[in-house]
Amino acid sequence: MTDLSPTAYWPALADPVLDGQRLFRQLLAALSEPGTVQQLDAPQPPEDGCGAALWGSLLALCDPEVKLCFGEGLDSPNLRASLAFHTGAKSTADSRQADFAVIDAAAPFAADDFRLGEPIAPERSTTLLVRVERLDSAPVWRLSGPGIPGERHLDIGACHPSLLAALQANSDSFPCGLDVFFVCGDRVVGLPRSTRIEEVR
Repeated sequence: MTDLSPTAYWPALADPVLDGQRLFRQLLAALSEPGTVQQLDAPQPPEDGCGAALWGSLLALCDPEVKLCFGEGLDSPNLRASLAFHTGAKSTADSRQADFAVIDAAAPFAADDFRLGEPIAPERSTTLLVRVERLDSAPVWRLSGPGIPGERHLDIGACHPSLLAALQANSDSFPCGLDVFFVCGDRVVGLPRSTRIEEVR
């Protein structure tokens, strides 16, 4: 871990307990209403590439028992040091050991690189935090499934075909599979493993 002075660490939540609970509830709401945008009131990190929603999600989800892995271009010594300082979470280079993985939507993706859970313990799967270009309700993806009355639409911008294919196959393995949070700026959208995705265009 990089040894930083206390003033060099990324900003923490103003009230770690109450704000952490508030953000956690928002993340749960995002998963229970797939495709709806939640705006997270979280500190803005000082480095490009990690917006308030991603940083706030990490602060809310991580604790000393959590292991994280980071995709190429999303890791930095200051991020790892600040996260360890504020939450005690540890980073790992082995994605199969990760409870949470931070990746970019435009990067190649293989679901088998992560834990998908088991029928007797589906909760033992990796949750993805995916950085995206945008979060709009434009009809690029059609979403359906539990928590969605009829259908919703979502546009995340650039998405690697391998990630889209993995997400489309995700619901077939339910109750196993990957839960996903898309993050952009200060906004987040949740897609649980039960959500079905169809390309509209």
